[in-house]
Amino acid sequence: MEELTEQKCVACRVGAPSVTAEEIKEFQPIVPEWQIVTEDNIPKLDRLFKFKSFVDAIAFTNAVGAAAEEEGHHTRGTTEWGKGAGTWCTHRIKNLHKNDFIMAAKTDAIYKKFA
Repeated sequence: MEELTEQKCVACRVGAPSVTAEEIKEFQPIVPEWQIVTEDNIPKLDRLFKFKSFVDAIAFTNAVGAAAEEEGHHTRGTTEWGKGAGTWCTHRIKNLHKNDFIMAAKTDAIYKKFA
């Protein structure tokens, strides 16, 4: 199977299938630091990242933003001194999609450059 970091997000429309329980079992070990949380009855992938400085945190945020824009799949992110957080979900289907796991893996790969 092709690595999640090598895959591209697909355009997602209302009614697109969410990930199955089996797919979650397959993808979750690839992005083990990401927690599935429920917010407003919508499952989301959520993770906190730690940095040595605000400069690193904001550079990471900008790099993730650029990757999100390139893939056409956008995150909710926050940046503070020494930390940042990211949340992936697919608003159009109000659920998790494979795109969310792809972007979580890509976010992890970006973070490795800063850790």
